[in-house]
Amino acid sequence: MNQRKKTVLFLCSANAARSQMAEALLRHRAGTMFTALSAGTHPEQPDPRALALLSEAGIAIEGLRSKSTAQLPTQQFDFVISLCDQASQVCRKNSALAEQFIAWDLADPAKSDHPLAFQHTLALLQQKIDAFIEAHSSVQQAYAAPPHPTQVFKLLGDPIRLACMRMIFAKGELCVCEMMSALNASQPKVSRHLAQLRQAGLLLDRRQGQWVFYQLHPLLPEWVKTVLHSLPEEQTKN
Repeated sequence: MNQRKKTVLFLCSANAARSQMAEALLRHRAGTMFTALSAGTHPEQPDPRALALLSEAGIAIEGLRSKSTAQLPTQQFDFVISLCDQASQVCRKNSALAEQFIAWDLADPAKSDHPLAFQHTLALLQQKIDAFIEAHSSVQQAYAAPPHPTQVFKLLGDPIRLACMRMIFAKGELCVCEMMSALNASQPKVSRHLAQLRQAGLLLDRRQGQWVFYQLHPLLPEWVKTVLHSLPEEQTKN
């Protein structure tokens, strides 16, 4: 039986460069697995430099157009990936937009004076999208059974693990270094707790350079997300 393709929305302010490139890249690299779309909070026309770069790389640009969030389908997306802080704020205010939010805060190449700004942005997007594809291509096989409620509540009974889960739920994806700073805790200590959450099937991780990034497992039961969403912010701090 063929599995339903996951829907991914890339969101940035102008929907002119970053999100256009991300949409085209995901279609090019994993169009059989994902349906990719993009939109902007304040859309402008697609930047011709981004389109030209995609064409030079052999990536199809047919169908790419700038659109606002108001023009999106009424469906809920499986993933919304924000590419700037402004788009991330929109995501947080619209919790019904997606099953899972991921934040990739990339500088806008159109505002850079660097002659290779667009090339650097495309290369960074390629790395992130390849990691995204790799993490989710085998996720069904890796998730044999959902975690038992008793195990979940036991894990969340620790203040550090609870804080990590709540921060990841709020931000979409965080690296170990960000959680170390927020918790004022050592890398081994934070990593040990995150490993326990990952082994229990609550988190999914990916490595980028020397750091490991964590996000909620895409198949995490909805009741776990409901618990995390209902917790007051002060209850997540140790």
